[in-house]
Amino acid sequence: MEFKNTLTFAREQDAQDPLARYRDAFHFPKVNGKDVIYFTGNSLGLQPKRTKEYVDEVMEDWAQMAVEGHFQAEKPWWDYHERLAAPLAKVVGAKTKEISVMNTLTVNLHLLMVSFYRPTAKRFKIICEEKAFPSDQYMLQSQARFHGLNPEECIVEVKKRPGEHHWHTQDFLDKIAEVGEELALVLIGGVNYYNGQVLDMARITEAGKAAGAFVGWDLAHAVGNVALELNQWKVDFAAWCSYKYMNSGPGNASGIYVNEQYLDRTDLPRFEGWWGTRKETRFLMRPEFEPMPNADAWQLSNAPILSVAPYLASLSLFEEVGMPALIKKRDKLVAYLEFILREVDKEVSTSFEIITPKERGCQLSVFLHGEGKSLFHFLMQNGVITDWREPNVIRLAPAPFYCSFEDMFRFGTILKQGILEH
Repeated sequence: MEFKNTLTFAREQDAQDPLARYRDAFHFPKVNGKDVIYFTGNSLGLQPKRTKEYVDEVMEDWAQMAVEGHFQAEKPWWDYHERLAAPLAKVVGAKTKEISVMNTLTVNLHLLMVSFYRPTAKRFKIICEEKAFPSDQYMLQSQARFHGLNPEECIVEVKKRPGEHHWHTQDFLDKIAEVGEELALVLIGGVNYYNGQVLDMARITEAGKAAGAFVGWDLAHAVGNVALELNQWKVDFAAWCSYKYMNSGPGNASGIYVNEQYLDRTDLPRFEGWWGTRKETRFLMRPEFEPMPNADAWQLSNAPILSVAPYLASLSLFEEVGMPALIKKRDKLVAYLEFILREVDKEVSTSFEIITPKERGCQLSVFLHGEGKSLFHFLMQNGVITDWREPNVIRLAPAPFYCSFEDMFRFGTILKQGILEH
């Protein structure tokens, strides 16, 4: 398609967009009396309007039934989380039994490490990407120390090539081969938070497992953003937060995936709690743990319903639309954003450098050479909600559920004005 940097063209694309009506399904903050141009769905998604209905239902059940809401509510609390497994399985390419919802992301990664990081004198090394999200770095370092290991000796980072801003898949494969029989675990962010790169999860998983290691993925920036086939790829485990592209609200419940080969097993190390034991015997208060025959075996406590309810509300939207439709719009929307950036670049002295490679989802990370943080402040003051990373990178993530082609055009106009005025 031949793009045009005109308001008419942008509005024509919105008129032809089969998902355009979903924009009205979300609440938009306003700046100067107008809906913002929201580019930070990779940090916190907008609130679906139907979320209040789901939360209000729980609050009303609590008010009217108190403890009986666990069993008497229309959506009983004791199995509320189970309603999320099937729609999430479609989003991540898994079987329903491989999915559970609990806790928050880093908590879940620590719990999964109990099962999937089991270092020995021979196999003890972990491969991750350089400059992983800080929480992942802290988690891996503390896990190494917990096992009596030196993080500097057992954590192996795959670096970008000199002068480049993205990774090459071959470098991950080469590092896996190099570490070889010392490799215990591969744990990487599936979509890099900084440059927006989508890694080749299928090939890296295959290589890691062929080397005899467990392979897990932090999918915080991937779920609801890119196509995933966790079961088909034979990923061992994964975890993700729900408040970015999944729009569940700040700090809300995390999802986990555990491959079916590890389910309904009593010989697998795992930190265990009451809610992970079988439903049929849970209230018999038996002293022996009997794991649920699915990923719920990793649960510790009953689900935080007021956190899970917004997630269920958002998943109802994903059920209606489906990931293929979201990805189709995503690709066109991000391509138009890239076009707009390059058009503005032709008209101003600033040089834009898009550091996100062609393997991408919703996010474009852009070096604004010659510009300082004053440009970021100008954008924010003029209704463009974006994200600044030092030294001079802005991250732009137009989520297909609620961002429009007109948003992309308007952003270009504001960006050009900000550069010329600063």
